[in-house]
Amino acid sequence: MSPVSAPRATRLGALWNSAVGKKALMAVTGIVLFLFVLVHMIGNLQVFQGAEKINHYAELLRISLPFLWFTRIVLLVAVFVHALAGIELWMERQRARPVGYQDYRPVVSSTASRTMIWSGLLILGFVVYHLLDLTIGVVNPRFEHGQVFANIVASLSRAVGATIYVVAMVGLGFHLWHGLYSMFQSLGLSNRGISPTIQKFAIGFAVLLTLGFSAVPLAVILGFVG
Repeated sequence: MSPVSAPRATRLGALWNSAVGKKALMAVTGIVLFLFVLVHMIGNLQVFQGAEKINHYAELLRISLPFLWFTRIVLLVAVFVHALAGIELWMERQRARPVGYQDYRPVVSSTASRTMIWSGLLILGFVVYHLLDLTIGVVNPRFEHGQVFANIVASLSRAVGATIYVVAMVGLGFHLWHGLYSMFQSLGLSNRGISPTIQKFAIGFAVLLTLGFSAVPLAVILGFVG
């Protein structure tokens, strides 16, 4: 009787069990999340065109429920894989260097790269708050189903609501600054020649998205929208 051979590891499992594989998965899911964030920002900026415009935009998103739920599931899976891979890579680095340097002076790494785990957790916490605020409405003081413009104004006209939003968007900017840059490296699309250009692209988009998202709460709290 021949011995039973151990089941072969799946390609996905092998990918997950290597640091390179986790970085590749983070890059792919990062692309999905970046595209969503970019489209979401463009949609949010319609608040400057008034209640009718952004409410109509939100209504269009709900016309096809199968497509809406497909998008939500894809985003949920992308967030889960991205966050889990990031946390595991961070933990692996911590185990590799269990004793911290007595006098640590970073030379090459940027502030964004050194704070990726914390900016990521900040964004994750904000996503939960954002859903409770503007989707479910349990933390919004005057939530009305389908009234996107009124809900945004009700939430962001409070100092605490606007502050949470802006702080989270600054965290998103730092996360994108390093995330977009490292994404090209993880997918093998970067080299020494184009690395400076990629770095400028990452910084530019990080600043653009931070300012684009922050413009809404700042406009509401200053009375330009409402």
